[in-house]
Amino acid sequence: MRHASCVMRVRQEDGELMSVTGTQKPVRASSGQKRSAILGAARELFLQHGVDRVNMDTVAAQAGVSKATVYSHFGDKRRLFLAILQGASESLAASVSRALERYLADDAEIATLAELEAALTAAAIEIGTTMVGSADYAAVFALVAQHRQEEPESDADVSMAKPEGAFAERIAHFTAQGLLDADDAALAADHFAALTMLRAYNHQPTPSPADLDRVRETIADGVHVFIRAYATR
Repeated sequence: MRHASCVMRVRQEDGELMSVTGTQKPVRASSGQKRSAILGAARELFLQHGVDRVNMDTVAAQAGVSKATVYSHFGDKRRLFLAILQGASESLAASVSRALERYLADDAEIATLAELEAALTAAAIEIGTTMVGSADYAAVFALVAQHRQEEPESDADVSMAKPEGAFAERIAHFTAQGLLDADDAALAADHFAALTMLRAYNHQPTPSPADLDRVRETIADGVHVFIRAYATR
């Protein structure tokens, strides 16, 4: 006769799931899982009620952890708010990096303007559809807009420095290759983003329901305008 272990109890305390069997040790939520739960709870609460009207006790209750755990991870409410923005910044930078590596790397076979336009379009569409179709990005961008209404002088925002820098580097690369004429690669990168991904997002700031075909069309049109403006004469 086979012996079957019987789970005696399962309880949740401070985000730690503990299952007790005959010889099993408790299974605890990792520090990373708790951090993610806190960030998700805070983002939702801040967006619903405003940063100023949410206290750390409420965040802790929503995340299923203790108030001490929230403070140990983030220190105070402002740092928690900034951590939400930093997470979105890092996620966006990673998405841009993957798209540029996939379509516009140094070893990509891009020798003509038509090939460059196609590659820029593919990269921008991948990034743009991710931005427009993501409820997480929409929530964070809405949170920034709401916070600026509450604190007009605040400069807290999702950082675009890494994505813009990555695009500027690629524009400089293709300028050196003789395909583009961009004396100021950073300014050209700003123009590219405004014509493509940001324009697509501004047209559809709500991810559901997002018309991704329209996003692709908007971005393709923007890339075409960019190429016409910056192509080597």
